[in-house]
Amino acid sequence: MRFYARFQRLPIRSKLLAMVLLPLVVVLPLLGLLLLVWGNVALDRLLITKVRSDLAVAQGYFERVLGEVGSSAAAVADSQALHRALGERTAAPADPAAWVALLQAFKAREGLDFINLRAPDGTLLVTDSGAAPATDRRSPAFGAATTAADGVRPHASVEVLQPDELARLAPTLQDRVAVPLVTTRNAAPTDRTQEDRAMVVLATAPVRDERGTLRGHVQAGVLLKRNLPFIDHINEIVYPEGALPFGSRGTATLFLDDVRISTNVRLFGDDPKNRAIGTRVSQAVRDTVLGGGQPWLDRAFVVNDWYVSGYLPLADGAGRRVGMLYVGYLERPFTWLKYAVLLSIGLIFFAVMIGATVVSLRWARSIFKPLEQMACTMQLVEAGGLDARVGAAGHHPDEIGRLAAHLDHLLDVIDDKTRALQRWGDQLDRKVVDRTRDLEQAQAQLLRSEKLATVGQLTASIAHEVNNPIAVIQGNLDLLRELLGPQTAAKVDAELRLVDEQIERMRLIVTQLLQFARPNEYAGYVDSVHPSRALDDALLLVGPQLARTRIAVQRDDRATASAAINRQELQQVLLNLLINALHAMPDSGTLALRTRDWHAADGRVQGVQIDVADSGPGLGPELESRLFQPFVTTKTDGTGLGLWISRSLIERYGGTLTARNRDDGTRGAVFSVRLYSEPPEAAPPA
Repeated sequence: MRFYARFQRLPIRSKLLAMVLLPLVVVLPLLGLLLLVWGNVALDRLLITKVRSDLAVAQGYFERVLGEVGSSAAAVADSQALHRALGERTAAPADPAAWVALLQAFKAREGLDFINLRAPDGTLLVTDSGAAPATDRRSPAFGAATTAADGVRPHASVEVLQPDELARLAPTLQDRVAVPLVTTRNAAPTDRTQEDRAMVVLATAPVRDERGTLRGHVQAGVLLKRNLPFIDHINEIVYPEGALPFGSRGTATLFLDDVRISTNVRLFGDDPKNRAIGTRVSQAVRDTVLGGGQPWLDRAFVVNDWYVSGYLPLADGAGRRVGMLYVGYLERPFTWLKYAVLLSIGLIFFAVMIGATVVSLRWARSIFKPLEQMACTMQLVEAGGLDARVGAAGHHPDEIGRLAAHLDHLLDVIDDKTRALQRWGDQLDRKVVDRTRDLEQAQAQLLRSEKLATVGQLTASIAHEVNNPIAVIQGNLDLLRELLGPQTAAKVDAELRLVDEQIERMRLIVTQLLQFARPNEYAGYVDSVHPSRALDDALLLVGPQLARTRIAVQRDDRATASAAINRQELQQVLLNLLINALHAMPDSGTLALRTRDWHAADGRVQGVQIDVADSGPGLGPELESRLFQPFVTTKTDGTGLGLWISRSLIERYGGTLTARNRDDGTRGAVFSVRLYSEPPEAAPPA
């Protein structure tokens, strides 16, 4: 009765769901358990089958490498170069350097790590790094490599060399031999701290003359320790790109005893340089593979994670188990896949089982879903989600459905009004920004006009006042020449010419001042001027100054259009820019002159651009910001009006004159003149 009373107090939604889902609470756990057990066993068998085939591929490639090293040794033993070097001698010749060069050539050709020549009795005669030490005799490595074939046929095997043996055969490889042991989880206890032995693929081939007489042995090998290209190639063959799905990662490793000596297993993170060389295999794998001589095909803990692993014992020429070959792939993605598959199957069965309850749930949803949806919608709107709506879930042909539709309509009206207010606000903000920008531009133009008017009045008055004393000085100078006479005046001719030059300079300054103060009085007719011809005329005028320097002139004339401007005024502007460029390069440099068409946004040619670039020191930040202001100059004898007047002349025709530092990686400044081909309708006032 208590349970029934509690059930009666539940909401309608809870009552309906409890009645529908109660059978599933008992059935689903049992079905999930059966699927978990069956699926886990089946997928584990598939994973073990795959790693078995992967290990077979890796073993096949390893055996092929043994065969290739043996073939390389046989090719060297049968080579004509070796037989010519041996000649009639059975021992190494008196010139060890020649033998070293020959063996090094063989080593490079065959892709070997070391190669040496031994006498018929196995005594080491010479190596690719130098003559053999006198203490070396028939080494254990040579005996192990030739026992199986009895010195008759080429034979290759995996051998383990002691440090002193590798030092005699390949002293250049000793830096790859020492491997510090890294403490590894689940590894067998050991007192060793370093692995000094070397694992190599060693091949020995007999050298026989035409009569079949044994002249010696060629011994070649490849060092497997820290041989990362070798182990990476195995991994690429077994696990090529895309071979493992779901983000799993394939790995391959070569073991000396139980120590990883070549591996692509990462010790920390995904850094390809951080290999787990020096870590050790778990004790369980060691006992099975090295102790029992059986392959391991099961999951195993590799360094820091669980892998589906395959381990194969490796034996040397004498049949002793000296290491292992390993391939495997990360287990975790497949575990996730297994759980995902099991979950999917469970969901499918779950869907089938609850198919009978769908109709009941749909009837129940028609009652409680619209109410819940309306409550959720109001919560979202209160939280700021103005786009939230009840939607089709609440539109049913009953009172609740009509109430939900009315609520959506009301929210739509509110949203439309809100968005309209936002649009009006945005438009108002844009208009305020536009008006503010226009006002700032107008204020700047007004301030510039006021400055120009003030400076113009000042310069006009200065020019007028200076012209009078200039005329007086010139007149008195001419009178002085007449009074002195030709002979007496000749004695002070240099001084008189200096005075004439200074008077002429003063007149030029006054002319520039008047041209700036009353530009309309100096304006000429508008011509159609081709920029390249204007540059030719300007270069002709600065020719004498240019001839006294080591300045190279570079031309790049690409302009096809003409400029609408008075020819003399354009020549004045270009002459001023060229003189400034020559002053920026007093001794030597490069003067780059470029012309090109100036295109509008739609691709139409609307004018020309003339660039005058020098290789001088360039424009400093402070000078660049004040360059076109009056009386700003870096020359000791300059007026500071040339660029200002030039810019005023160009702007009178609607063009622009700008300056910047070169952006092509070299020093210097670039002055760019832009002019319209047709005079604009309303050019800015000068």
